[in-house]
Amino acid sequence: MKDGSPQVTPVWVDLEGDLIIVNTVIGRLKQINIERNPKVAIAIADFSNQYDMVTIRGAVVAQTTNGTREHIDKLAKKYLGKDKYPWFLSNEPRIILKVRPERSSG
Repeated sequence: MKDGSPQVTPVWVDLEGDLIIVNTVIGRLKQINIERNPKVAIAIADFSNQYDMVTIRGAVVAQTTNGTREHIDKLAKKYLGKDKYPWFLSNEPRIILKVRPERSSG
């Protein structure tokens, strides 16, 4: 955040090689904060045991608007079992954030 405190948002994640991929809407708080400071932390909990998790610290190393619709549909399939992302709005331009992990634990 502007004051240096962390901002926490649940997100869906994907992998592209050794990068973690997050799909969001341009102008959302997480995307604005990344413009100011690209460092991020991601916590991934095991669905069957929420106390079993991995944490990853890294930085957003790239952003792209290419393929965002196809990617959010892919995430909808992964997380919801739906072929299309049900909340897609054409007036909300999306962006893909690519995170390079630097440290992990768990």
